[in-house]
Amino acid sequence: MFPTPIERKTGGAQALYKVALPVALILWLLPLIAVALTSIRSAGDINAGNYWGWPTSFNLLENYTAVFTNSPIGQYILNSFKVTIPTVIGAVALSCMTGFALGVYRFRLNILVFFMFVAGNFVPFQILMVPVRDLTLSLGIYNTTLGLVLFHVAFQTGFCTLFMRNFIKALPHELIEAARVEGVSEVRIFWYVVLPLMKPAIAALSVLIFTFIWNDYFWATVLTQGAETQPVTAGLYSLNGQWVAAWHLVSAGSIVAALPPILMFFAMQKHFIAGLTLGAVK
Repeated sequence: MFPTPIERKTGGAQALYKVALPVALILWLLPLIAVALTSIRSAGDINAGNYWGWPTSFNLLENYTAVFTNSPIGQYILNSFKVTIPTVIGAVALSCMTGFALGVYRFRLNILVFFMFVAGNFVPFQILMVPVRDLTLSLGIYNTTLGLVLFHVAFQTGFCTLFMRNFIKALPHELIEAARVEGVSEVRIFWYVVLPLMKPAIAALSVLIFTFIWNDYFWATVLTQGAETQPVTAGLYSLNGQWVAAWHLVSAGSIVAALPPILMFFAMQKHFIAGLTLGAVK
């Protein structure tokens, strides 16, 4: 029996998918594979111009040891943790409270206040570069971890509020009304009723903000300078300036810098997926 036109169309789409998916996966992974191979090359390969060929020797231990012994990358990674962890805690904590207020309470300026939180996300970073830098200089927090944390918390709270407000509005409002009938205070309703239901959203949002702040390069170079305060993304750029031809060490440093967000994702993978898909299917 001959296949119908619909079956032929479906079969062609499946065949195209089976061919296109591996090709797209290889193209997507190619830069990462190139960096990983470069990170284990010898200095002789780099000096000989062997950037893309197969390494003549594998210097895995030597290169990764040299990154920590010959550079302040350990300090850069510590700086990234000092910036990222307080930012995640501050932005998520504030957005839980603002999301609760905007998602539960009905007042006249609700939409206007919500718009003010979200509007900052549509402003290009480049426009804010000069005024934010001047503000940190006038406040005396330029080139400090505190200044970078405060800026990230202020800027990320808008997106986090959008995320949390929409999540809270999707929760069963009857639970809150039942607690109010029982005479429970608003603070206790937030802490004991709403917050436990927000755990998947908190986990998903924490992974997103952690990854974004950890990988931030623009503000790390605008608001900090020097190994004492610079995060690892800006620090890798300075390593590139120190070692003009030592791309194997720079690549090894890049792999090390990419590990914390990856470990964070796999540690929170279950909660991350639950937070993103909750409410998708009724």
